[in-house]
Amino acid sequence: MRNCRGFTLIELLVVIAIIAILAAILFPVFAQARDSARKATSISNVKLFAIFTTASGVPAYRHQYAGE
Repeated sequence: MRNCRGFTLIELLVVIAIIAILAAILFPVFAQARDSARKATSISNVKLFAIFTTASGVPAYRHQYAGE
């Protein structure tokens, strides 16, 4: 008998198919996590801007103080 070491084509195709299915399942999860992180960063930036404008006395809307 022939003693072959290695993988058959079917075994390789099954592994590739399993990896593709897992990637298809996990891709939307990672995309949603990235969107949540961007949203959290934006909210944090808005809060920091509000804190800066109220703490420093800089008017947030300059057109309201155009006459002064």
